[in-house]
Amino acid sequence: MQTRLLYLIRYVVPVVDILLLNLVYLLSFSITGLEPNRQYIIVGNLLWLFGAALFDVYSEFTSKRLQNFYRGTARTTILHFILFCIYILFTKNVDFPRSFILYFYGILSIIFITTRFIGTVIQLTFIKRFYVKKKIAVLGNNRTGKRLAAYVRNQKHLHFYGFINYDEENKSDLSGQLSDLVVSEMKAAAAAGVVDMYVSVSPNRLGSIPRLVQEADKQLLRVKFVPDFAGSLATPYTISYLGGEFPVIALRKDPLENMSGRFKKRAFDLVFSSLVIVFVLSWLYPIIAILIKLQSPGPVLFKQQRSGRNDEPFWCLKFRSMTVNKDSDKVQATKGDSRITKIGAFLRKSSLDEMPQFFNVFMGDMSVVGPRPHMLSHTEEYRAIIEKFMVRHFVKPGITGWAQVNGFRGETKEDGSMEKRVEHDIWYMENWTVMLDVQIVFMTVINAVRGEENAY
Repeated sequence: MQTRLLYLIRYVVPVVDILLLNLVYLLSFSITGLEPNRQYIIVGNLLWLFGAALFDVYSEFTSKRLQNFYRGTARTTILHFILFCIYILFTKNVDFPRSFILYFYGILSIIFITTRFIGTVIQLTFIKRFYVKKKIAVLGNNRTGKRLAAYVRNQKHLHFYGFINYDEENKSDLSGQLSDLVVSEMKAAAAAGVVDMYVSVSPNRLGSIPRLVQEADKQLLRVKFVPDFAGSLATPYTISYLGGEFPVIALRKDPLENMSGRFKKRAFDLVFSSLVIVFVLSWLYPIIAILIKLQSPGPVLFKQQRSGRNDEPFWCLKFRSMTVNKDSDKVQATKGDSRITKIGAFLRKSSLDEMPQFFNVFMGDMSVVGPRPHMLSHTEEYRAIIEKFMVRHFVKPGITGWAQVNGFRGETKEDGSMEKRVEHDIWYMENWTVMLDVQIVFMTVINAVRGEENAY
């Protein structure tokens, strides 16, 4: 449902924001007595565009709800502040004045808050005084039609006119010629200013659509069809077009199937894993390696083939926490397992044994966040007894995941616990966002500091 507001947000606001960003840059340089630096201006603009793309600030999805737009703007501003400070740090410009940072982000925040507030006031004023709401009617007194009507009622820029031929006992019958009642109500709706008529029909009534379209054309009503698959297909399903011609129904939400989603997740993985490798593993790896060698003979790293995305095996890396044994590829670690060394127990309890997997993330075999990968033998075992177990393999496995931060980690003593883990993994896959990944990372750190009961 494209409106002028969505158009403005998607095409005009980005230009205005960039102009404001540069004006605030120049103003901050002037206040602090600095000469405008072209290098910082270019970097600042690129960082803003990167953040806006990462948080979908100007996308159609975000612009549909003002709170999403405001939230995206706030997140982009915070990310811009962090990345710009990191850039200054890496350029080793020790003389760069902190006052510039304070003035720039202080003024920028005030301007964004003000412009967003003014935009909201203008929108509400137009809606109230000029009644710019688009009138919508719904034909189809079924489950999908009622849900659609409830959705329209909750949209500030839309006005729900009502149902066409709304009758609890005699529902709209599109299986033949249109009744006089349907035709008269369509005429009344058009006369009342309705421009769009959403028709919710079941698949067995699709044959009568041409007659309905003919009558709607006479009344100057735009007809939009919302298929009613209640009882046939589980919701939510999505409909897209292959080659712009063939309608395709997808039965599962999968944000990471889209190129933009995969790009954002890969960018997050590369940045995060690089920072961990450079600033943490560079000094932590040698320390842990020495402790492991002192405890027991064998390699520092434990390599094991595990199931990855699309069930493709990969070599998963961990700090070795057990003595070298022949059952490592078959038997899960249990509480009080005699194979676990003293340093290994600490590594498992603190989750430090998983740190080498950031190399897997950097190489593209894993993600920072995702379903935990299983041994190949366990994948074969669980796929045979747990429904939807293999669905979790549509995405890359992760170092941590939604299931793990909700307590489903470690040994799976019974099928029920694995089923819960799978449910959480599928929920994550269907509801993925960059901010959900950030939330899971924070929850993982908190759980690691507190210590987890199932970490052994």
